[in-house]
Amino acid sequence: MNKKRVTLLVPAYNEEEVLPLFYNELTKVINPLEEYYEWEILFINDGSSDHTLDIIQELRYKDSRVNYIDMSRNYGKEIGMLAGFDHATGDCVITLDADLQEPPEIIPLMLNKWHEGYDDVYGRRCERRQSVLKKASSRLYHRMLAGMSTDIDLSANSGDFRLLDRKCVDAIRALRETQRYTKGMYEWIGFRKAPIDYDIHKRAAGQSKWSVPALMRLAVDGITSHSVLPLRLASYMGLTVSVAAFAYLAFVLVKAILWGDPVSGYPTIVSLILFLGGFILLALGIIGEYLGRIFLETKQRPPYFVNSINGKNHSATDHKSTTISL
Repeated sequence: MNKKRVTLLVPAYNEEEVLPLFYNELTKVINPLEEYYEWEILFINDGSSDHTLDIIQELRYKDSRVNYIDMSRNYGKEIGMLAGFDHATGDCVITLDADLQEPPEIIPLMLNKWHEGYDDVYGRRCERRQSVLKKASSRLYHRMLAGMSTDIDLSANSGDFRLLDRKCVDAIRALRETQRYTKGMYEWIGFRKAPIDYDIHKRAAGQSKWSVPALMRLAVDGITSHSVLPLRLASYMGLTVSVAAFAYLAFVLVKAILWGDPVSGYPTIVSLILFLGGFILLALGIIGEYLGRIFLETKQRPPYFVNSINGKNHSATDHKSTTISL
């Protein structure tokens, strides 16, 4: 029987504390399955400033299944995953983080679903061991994002922990925009999907790289990448304000002509100016977010550059290379 090749795609940014633990836990899962699968553990070093790259190189030295891509700088997780998709050699690709919040024990269950004919097997979080505020904000964001998505249905409580068949990987690779929101792309490409429920764990070591500003940027990217609803809402709000302003103007004029009531002065004018000014700035901000993304995409720059692959220098013109020399 020909073995299927499975790529485990692991983005890593300053994860020196957790990488040895992650590798040990991962190999406990995949070693018993060597009889059935050929494994590739593909690390993406996303411009780490600590000893992450050194640890990955040590892992490769003792385990031939380990490959790595050293990015030329920190591009962020979304671009790092694209680099991984470009260079993954497996018949399927399983994406997971190195912090062990996503249990590697779920991998065999994903593979079983894959053999049942599903192309996209995604992990669905059942229990998040987080603060009440973070849980509530996350739930609110995902509901808002799902409501704003005009052409796709985003899977609730799903993330980047998933198995993708080769045809899904090739579809994602065909989407070369630099302003990426991969979770939305998974839904946009379609194909047959199935969930696997799991409980998300605490980080095994180290600190989360997702600060509040970074999470806010991710939220804005998710909304603006897959919906024009904010633009429509700005238009509807503008129309509503205009109609209300004209109606109020007519009311004031009729009241002054028929009853001679004086028109309210300074407080009313200031309130209206502040209200309209705030609304205009909000609308301009929404337009600016979309315009900024158009500006970045029209440059048509390559999404990323690679410093080296498995320690070998990589040409800057080969950023779309699809294979790794083992």
